[in-house]
Amino acid sequence: MKEKLKSLWQSFKAKQKFAVIDPDTGKERWHFFISPLRIVVGAVGTLFLIVLTIVLLIAYTPIMDTIPGYPGRHSRQMLTENILRLDSLERQMADLTVYSNNVGKIMEGEMPVVRDVTRMGDSVEVQDKTFVATSAADSLLRAEMEGGGEYSLAASVAAGRTGQSAAVELVPPARGVVRTPFAPVDGHFGVEIATPADSPVVAVRDGSVISSVWSPEVGWTVQIQHADNLVSVYRRLTQTEKGVGTRVKAGEIIGTASPLEFELWYNGTAVDPEKQIVF
Repeated sequence: MKEKLKSLWQSFKAKQKFAVIDPDTGKERWHFFISPLRIVVGAVGTLFLIVLTIVLLIAYTPIMDTIPGYPGRHSRQMLTENILRLDSLERQMADLTVYSNNVGKIMEGEMPVVRDVTRMGDSVEVQDKTFVATSAADSLLRAEMEGGGEYSLAASVAAGRTGQSAAVELVPPARGVVRTPFAPVDGHFGVEIATPADSPVVAVRDGSVISSVWSPEVGWTVQIQHADNLVSVYRRLTQTEKGVGTRVKAGEIIGTASPLEFELWYNGTAVDPEKQIVF
């Protein structure tokens, strides 16, 4: 058995001569020796170089990014950035939850807590740590907000329902007599002012024209957006001098009308103009 293996090894190493001979002269022009062992070693070396070249191309060039459907280096970088953004968003949401819960506790007269927001694996854990004791200033502020003072919540809500602050003054849109009063139950959401023919109509307050539309039924209708979510509407204009987007000042002429239908809207609700303007 040993002799057979030795003979097989010798034949595996045995060299064979390959020569290139000139057919005209019969002389040998070039030759080389080869053996089965050299063939195997050469094939393994070539395969190793091919594998090494591919690995280097993948590791140090963006060639894989050009292959459709393959997650290249750019895709992996974007995935990492998105994971970091998601983690940051999760932490912000946890902080917002802590903040809103503490606001609710304060409004209910309870003691807020200082909480520790920690990262536990792939989830966020919120733990209560210490209570924040109420102070005398907190108690005074709560009493003032819940009472009937100038800065109380009740006073703020009442001011919002009236639609106008006492400091806001509105200019009459036109000079004339109110012929039809405010009657929302009858579908009349403003007042009709009897004015002379082609009387000037002015803006009741500083603002911007948000709509200017003509129709055969009511002529021109102009809407002006003012501060504090207040909108004034001027109907039955015979002509208008202001287009959409135009800034206007209080008392500035926006057109002419006879008669004029005027409306005031606050936070999407119609209010009685006669309670806000002296005609």
